[in-house]
Amino acid sequence: MYMDTTEKRFEQDIESFLISADGGYEQLSYLNPDGHRIHKYVYDKEKALYPEILLNFIMQTQPKQWARYVRYYGDDAPEKFYLRLKDSISEHGLIYVLKHGVEDMGINIKVCYFKPESELNENQNALYKSNVLGVTRQFAYSKNNANTIDMVLSLNGIPVVALELKNQYKGQNVQCAIEQFKNDRDPKEFCFRFNHRFLVYFAVDLYEAYMTTQLKGGDTYFMPFNQGSNGAGNTGGKGNPANPNGYPTSYLWEEVLQRESLLDLIHHFITYVKEKEEVERNGATRTVEKEKLIFPRYHQYDVVKKVISDVKKNGVGKSYLIEHSAGSGKSNSIAWIAYRLASLHNDNNDSIFDTVIVVTNRVVLDSQLQDTINSFDHTPGLVEAIDDKKRSRGLVDAINDKKRIIICTVQKFLFAYKDFDSLVGRKFAIIIDEAHQGQSGESAKTLRKSLLDLDKAIKAYAEEEGIDESEVDLSSDIVCSILAQGRHANQSFFAFTATPKNKTIELFGTYDPQIKKKRPFHIYSMRQAIEEGFILDVLQSYTTIKEAFKLVKISTDNPELIEGPTIRTLIKYYKEHGYTIADKTEMIMSNFLESGRFKIGGKGKAMVIADSRANAVRYYFAIKKFLKEHPNESKGCGVMVAFSGTVKIDDTEYTEAELNVDENGQAITSDKKFRKAFRSDRYNILVVANKYQTGFDEPLLHSMYVDKKLKDVNAVQTLSRLNRTCKDKTDTFVLDFENTDKQIKESFQPYYEATLLDGRTDYNKVYDLRTKIRPYMLYNFDDVETYYNFMAKHKASKQSAVDLGRLSSIIKPIVDRYLDISTEEERFNCRLDIRKFVKCYAYITQLVRLHDEELFKEYVFLSNLLPFLPVEVHYQPNILDKIKLEYTSLKESFAGAILLDKKDTDLVPSSDKSKAKTPKRDTLQNIIDKVNERFDGDFSESDRVIIESIYQMFMSDKEVKKFKRYAHDTTPEMFVTSLFPDKFKEIATQCYLENADSYKKLFSDTEFYQKVMEAMARELYKSLRKD
Repeated sequence: MYMDTTEKRFEQDIESFLISADGGYEQLSYLNPDGHRIHKYVYDKEKALYPEILLNFIMQTQPKQWARYVRYYGDDAPEKFYLRLKDSISEHGLIYVLKHGVEDMGINIKVCYFKPESELNENQNALYKSNVLGVTRQFAYSKNNANTIDMVLSLNGIPVVALELKNQYKGQNVQCAIEQFKNDRDPKEFCFRFNHRFLVYFAVDLYEAYMTTQLKGGDTYFMPFNQGSNGAGNTGGKGNPANPNGYPTSYLWEEVLQRESLLDLIHHFITYVKEKEEVERNGATRTVEKEKLIFPRYHQYDVVKKVISDVKKNGVGKSYLIEHSAGSGKSNSIAWIAYRLASLHNDNNDSIFDTVIVVTNRVVLDSQLQDTINSFDHTPGLVEAIDDKKRSRGLVDAINDKKRIIICTVQKFLFAYKDFDSLVGRKFAIIIDEAHQGQSGESAKTLRKSLLDLDKAIKAYAEEEGIDESEVDLSSDIVCSILAQGRHANQSFFAFTATPKNKTIELFGTYDPQIKKKRPFHIYSMRQAIEEGFILDVLQSYTTIKEAFKLVKISTDNPELIEGPTIRTLIKYYKEHGYTIADKTEMIMSNFLESGRFKIGGKGKAMVIADSRANAVRYYFAIKKFLKEHPNESKGCGVMVAFSGTVKIDDTEYTEAELNVDENGQAITSDKKFRKAFRSDRYNILVVANKYQTGFDEPLLHSMYVDKKLKDVNAVQTLSRLNRTCKDKTDTFVLDFENTDKQIKESFQPYYEATLLDGRTDYNKVYDLRTKIRPYMLYNFDDVETYYNFMAKHKASKQSAVDLGRLSSIIKPIVDRYLDISTEEERFNCRLDIRKFVKCYAYITQLVRLHDEELFKEYVFLSNLLPFLPVEVHYQPNILDKIKLEYTSLKESFAGAILLDKKDTDLVPSSDKSKAKTPKRDTLQNIIDKVNERFDGDFSESDRVIIESIYQMFMSDKEVKKFKRYAHDTTPEMFVTSLFPDKFKEIATQCYLENADSYKKLFSDTEFYQKVMEAMARELYKSLRKD
């Protein structure tokens, strides 16, 4: 006898759980002994609901309201109610009606009840238990055909969940179910109308599940609803793990669709939102409004449930690190967790948190996060966003008014905390966005300190000190400062990041006794996000370019210089050289115009990463020039540039606003306008310098050209600008002038799967660092006491006009002793050791309370001393007139996919790796030789920088004085385009006659000739003006 492997058996197994006591559903249809399906209730296909179930529910749970309703409408009451229900759903949507009920003639009738947050209200609990959740197999939904849906779940007679089930044993899988929804389920059917009946559609087979909230025929988008290959919240890829106790997809009906869970999903998760989107067609931009039902992806649902469960079990005071990749829908996860924490009660029916604070580390409040939280259905006044207009006073008012959810930047706490009312007895949930940024800095430390419950802190301090609480001296600034150290029992942290650093894991991670390491509380890995198709793999098509160049010294002068700064100057000279920028621009534009711009249905955009603001401007002008010289190939292309402040190049100052203009020719003066302009068809190339490399989500970005060293988190954040998905986007491309494939792999690997921390910071390290400072004999503890006591005595409120001067005088002898240290190397090491101590103390006291008043005083003293210790400044003579670029070449060194290993990565606790450095001196020629060795290449005559040879010949020409006058009396444009071309042709011809091989390309390639002539003219113009 063989097992039953039919699809009907699959249906039966799911139904058997749902109608069990654990499942909580009522079976609405069944097979009689003759094999015919019997329906307990009549499903009205025209009304698309079970009227009898719905009316019975209303009459049972709301008899008084229904009696009033009948008095109004008499025998027509059932039909009138249906019509009012229909109108309400048409106006507001089903999810709204399920949450708020139906209003008719002053009567509010609920169509379902949700679980109350507190168990105290017995009546509400009884109403919640009265909900009728039904399961129907082979659900016939249409008057127009005999089609059936494999399984439908209804809530009080209203169908809300549809499942199409497929069975691999019968040669079908989840994709067949998806195709069935797309092709065989007409979206025009009343029951399939968006947000009218079904809230979610599941396509399920034995191994996988997919879902959507709206049927659009062939355009319907189904997304994975799987746990991940190693189970929910763990590292791994797509799919589901094997289930020793049943189907790999049984989590769907046993957890997600189980009675209590489905009601919770409808109540707390499923959200209707309207989003405004700007669409450009035929050159005109218009705003369209799009409706969406947001249903959580499985990892979002799972992290919320697990966080809430753990908080209910353990209460306040824990930290939770949530490592969710880009493309995880982090803003939605934060919003769901914020709302759940704000209403969460413990087993005693007390609120667990008084206030939930969502903080970001950006100077300007993240508008996307703010909009997402505000867009979710909530009671007016529940959420308070402290934006730029409200400033820190807004945060003070929100904290003191006990707002339930506050959204703000962490920097606001630096200015607001002094005006907070007493927070005794208050408990806070702090949700941190981008937790890898700034959590060991002053702002984060102030946040923890400012939200302190003083009574709990005193109790903990007294226990640690072994004294009575009454003996804690709150008049002492030192005691109050030490009280604020370490972790606090009235604060829980929920830290979100895709790229946790070692300090992030140590501050917020969970210790795993099995592996004896700290790990994130919940993981949705980069690997899983890529495999599920929520982000693209930006390393799949990666090309690296090896830059090679050779510098020559053209002066007999050979000064002795500091090696480090001189090397940086020489490399900067190469990178800023007109020929270098022009050469790279040609490579960038050739690639983009031939390939990148035609991606994503011809909408592909590019980003150029410059290593400095000045080079960003140079690239901007070089690209504009290229576009102008290639009008046919570059038709429809435009370039923008992003940088902060003012940049000065060749005596001309530039700002971002004046270089970027909108369609009306007006300067683009705001971030919102900038993003809107780049999103339009007008621009498709963006040059950036330390801007828009994080937090810039433009799905049309396809190509990236990197001319900057990238490392660790910075590399991942920058390159991830390309990973957002959109229609017709199937790949990305990176051309990298600065980084090797090995370096990029090393940066990405820690964040591909799980990031763990092996070991912990040695808290006694702070004492070891203090001991290292002693041999410099800068100060003794009397100096520390004198300085600290004076500071404490003369607080700002008591400070006279001379106190700051007196404080500076106290510290001056210490500064003088520092200056008396005999060698530069020792002074450097002394300053380095002090900085290490200050950083170490600041970090460790976020992890633990250090009961050492002397150590605290020394920390205050040294952190104030540090800015007074001067950094050595070395005079560096100008060497740019002593060097020239002789050879340069750009050659492909790697092309293909950078493959990451499918494994977790162990980080180790942070340590300051700064090492003592003795400034080395060497001659200019030797330093040039070292640079040339580092950037050595197999040069040919065709790689020779022709401009230098022509330059030398020009400088020895008898007419050089005339051109020197031209340079002083004219603009660069006139010099380049009018005065210099004839002279260039004359000298170039002479060079060709002397060495035809080297100059052959110059006269055989018109475009190359023009590029060299203009590059040389600009170099010459600058040089002649200096003389």
